[in-house]
Amino acid sequence: MTTLLCNARLIDPEAGTDCLGAVLLDGAKISAVLTDVSEIEGAKARAAQTLDCGGKCLAPGIVDLGVKVCEPGERHKESFGSAGLAAAAGGVTTIITRPDTLPAIDTPETLEFIRRRANEAAPVHVLPMAALTKGRQGREMTEIGFLLDAGAVAFSDCDHVVRDTKVLSRALTYARSLGALVVGHPQEPTLSAGAAVTSGKFASLRGLPAVSPMAERMGMDRDIALLEMTGARYHADQITTARALPALDRARKNGLDITAGASIHHLTLNELDVADYRTFFKLKPPLRSEDDRLAVVEALASGLIDTLSSMHTPQDEESKRLPYEEAASGAVGLETLLPAALRLVHAGHLDLPALFRALSLNPAKRLGLPCGRLSKGAPADLVVFDPDTPFIMDRYTLRSKSRNTPFDGQRMQGRILATYVSGQQVYGRE
Repeated sequence: MTTLLCNARLIDPEAGTDCLGAVLLDGAKISAVLTDVSEIEGAKARAAQTLDCGGKCLAPGIVDLGVKVCEPGERHKESFGSAGLAAAAGGVTTIITRPDTLPAIDTPETLEFIRRRANEAAPVHVLPMAALTKGRQGREMTEIGFLLDAGAVAFSDCDHVVRDTKVLSRALTYARSLGALVVGHPQEPTLSAGAAVTSGKFASLRGLPAVSPMAERMGMDRDIALLEMTGARYHADQITTARALPALDRARKNGLDITAGASIHHLTLNELDVADYRTFFKLKPPLRSEDDRLAVVEALASGLIDTLSSMHTPQDEESKRLPYEEAASGAVGLETLLPAALRLVHAGHLDLPALFRALSLNPAKRLGLPCGRLSKGAPADLVVFDPDTPFIMDRYTLRSKSRNTPFDGQRMQGRILATYVSGQQVYGRE
């Protein structure tokens, strides 16, 4: 059945345009993107169904790289069903899941279980990453070839940084021979161990264990040196400090196959938000200084940082209601990713096409996916949203099983109105 979404602001990240028009869907694909009035009228006559977007924004669905879904092992924190509903309500049409589960996703059998559960329960596309080393223990690499055949889109040990440089170099070399993408977490693990906040005056006043921003630069320098040696494809999951940016820039200019991402929490919050030991603001890496935040925002705007993601990490109440030093790290972000990211637009740091390059187009391109585009033949994975509607975030309205959002009670701007996956509406705001 053909469906015409008309009277919409078309946000095209590939062309860099923001204009009025319509999109014609034919089944699971986009069959035409129309901006000419006469063509739109002709499409209305042909379409089986016409939906008026009311002048709101229509953009490619978000591709969220680095989502933790707690199956297997911790289903009480997040399941594929709850994560899929949260993603749909947040305009996320493809989630790329992390392998830091219990047990880790390090065998083809576990990966097959994940794919089957996701297909059964989630209304959005779910693509899994697999562990780089067995058990994410950094001692022996996984069967990368078999995991690729089973559907892994990338390989990562997440925040368990591989300490043994020889093991990591061998894994990168093997990944390079298969064309596999390795997702790294650039931190020096010894310096980062046990840290709860970023070092500085604020950390000293609060008496909390801290890590220097130099730990990120040191981790980045090591990984870049290994990329130079192996020629592997590499993506840094989170760049959070200004000190890591020059190394990333040099690696790009030297022709290394490296991209980098940032998390929405590090782009919209800073170390002072921890305030009086508010554990919902405990993240990994920890929140940084305002200077670091602005430097990373600028790097995203310039294109030095490619992707923007939620780094969705559900934690239950028991693991957060502890003294700050002992509380679990992480925050949910599937439903708050777009409203929080719109803060960067309203502040003048980015325009909407640039924002969706980071949210949709660039992660899709890095993973070799056809989505993330607003063009003929692309998958009909779309989000309709109002970028200006204000609201107060209430964490108890979130669809995630865990509701550990740092934005609880904050004024936000931007509402998701509808989400389409393969041409089917999977979310509609009442």
